[in-house]
Amino acid sequence: MDHDFVIVADWGTSCLRAFLCKLNIEENLKVIDSFEGSGVKTINGQFEEYLLAKIDHWRQAYGNIPLILSGQIGSSIGWKETRYLACPISPATLADSCLSFKAKEHPIYIVPGVSFEKSGTYPDVMRGEELQVLGWLQLDAKHKIGKHLLCLPGTHTKWVYVEDGEIKHFKTAMTGELFDMLTNHSILIQQKSTHFSTEHFLEGIECSKINNFSSLLNDLFSVRSKQLFGELNEDTSMSYLSGILIGSDVKAAINMGMCQMNEFDKVVIIGATKLSQHFSQALSKFSIESQLYDVTQASLAGYYLLCTNLFGAKATTYP
Repeated sequence: MDHDFVIVADWGTSCLRAFLCKLNIEENLKVIDSFEGSGVKTINGQFEEYLLAKIDHWRQAYGNIPLILSGQIGSSIGWKETRYLACPISPATLADSCLSFKAKEHPIYIVPGVSFEKSGTYPDVMRGEELQVLGWLQLDAKHKIGKHLLCLPGTHTKWVYVEDGEIKHFKTAMTGELFDMLTNHSILIQQKSTHFSTEHFLEGIECSKINNFSSLLNDLFSVRSKQLFGELNEDTSMSYLSGILIGSDVKAAINMGMCQMNEFDKVVIIGATKLSQHFSQALSKFSIESQLYDVTQASLAGYYLLCTNLFGAKATTYP
């Protein structure tokens, strides 16, 4: 092992999440410290200056340790653009294709994105989520065997088909971004609320489930009409809207055609706790079982896998 410490960071559009870690063959990546910062979109291209200022106290304590960066930092709006690797993708392929350079004597590695394009359809892409998927593969040897369907909920939800340890293909849904747009810039939500109503969330899922002959665009207007007739109020309308969108996302995944839901015992969900629970509830409404995994644990396992390829450590499987 050439490096005892490493900084790994998911640098997305709206947020930077960085972890100072000790590399250890027995414990894999052991987190020593962490911080959250501004996303790629909000720092006016000053990536090197911003990042080095944020990690200066780590640098003073541990020297010019390497950094592995994933997410939108490697996109066309990021620091240095990395290419998209076409599916199928294995962990080794991802590590071998990292873009490397130096910034103030820090070795920098930016993880490439992943793409999928089926003949006759539009291309699909992801940046950052591939680390979570490849990390999940390391959490249990059984994950590398057979077929699995993973859901990574978020601003752009990913539905990822994995077979025998490789990402074969995936689909993206703009569920989270659409929710944000509709709650902030539409007539549907007049007053935002922090209250979450499970009852009305499930009602929204049911609406998306049973209306086989109506579209999402039709169902969305019910958020407005139900308020006009007193069936929803300021405290319940956002929960209902969330149910419609997540229910529609799940329904589309069931019918996406690239794989059949009955091929899988369960859907694996990797994401923030509350959002993952909401997707689990939606899947349950469609009689589909799910299993939740912590997104930080999966991400760190993915970064460790990159470290083993980049720095020469022997990869181990998480207990």
